[in-house]
Amino acid sequence: MTVKWNVSAVLLDMDGTLLDTEKVYFNSLVAALNARGYADDAVALCHAMVGLPGPACEAMLLDRYGKNFPLAEINSAFLANRDRFMEAGLPLKPGTLELLDGLAAADCPMAIVTSSSRRSAERNLSLAGIRSRFDTILTLDDVTRGKPSPDLYLLAATRLGLAPQVCIAVEDSNHGVAASHAAGAITIMVPDMAPPTDETRAKCAAVLPDLGAVLQVLRERSSLLRGSRE
Repeated sequence: MTVKWNVSAVLLDMDGTLLDTEKVYFNSLVAALNARGYADDAVALCHAMVGLPGPACEAMLLDRYGKNFPLAEINSAFLANRDRFMEAGLPLKPGTLELLDGLAAADCPMAIVTSSSRRSAERNLSLAGIRSRFDTILTLDDVTRGKPSPDLYLLAATRLGLAPQVCIAVEDSNHGVAASHAAGAITIMVPDMAPPTDETRAKCAAVLPDLGAVLQVLRERSSLLRGSRE
């Protein structure tokens, strides 16, 4: 028999989960590195950064390329590239609106839990047209340690007045899964750029192809959304 989940809220990662931003960030940084002669392992290094907060990514760059690495120059080029890519708007991941509509129809409490800064979260959610759907947004500015630390998820559950164990967390990255699992949340992964490792799979209640599948599984395994079909 399929195990039923006791779910009271859904906690949603933002970049790469709801918003198709990880590819924008990845391509922006790779282009900035390549333009300044850091081409040999830029792709592999940037892949390793997926799901990490900005300060952790900067630390990886300095660790790889040394103290003379032109961090400020690379950051400036990265931001210019990112803004150029985003000029046409910010696309949603497949199934985002379907999932958010389903949660809203079921009056399911939900929160954004992102390693991005507050400024980036507000900008990206607004560009994607879904900012108004969220009353609770937890960002890197709210904690000392970002993902893969569990701090953001623990704080999100506290803000909603719930235990993490009755929250579903939806993540796209290995680092994000590590964070939500360590917090005690029931974790679903919808992989974006990086496939789940064996260790990550072991931490997930489910690994699904898209957010539409997440909604379907929630309807099947959680009483919270049962009967919410429109």
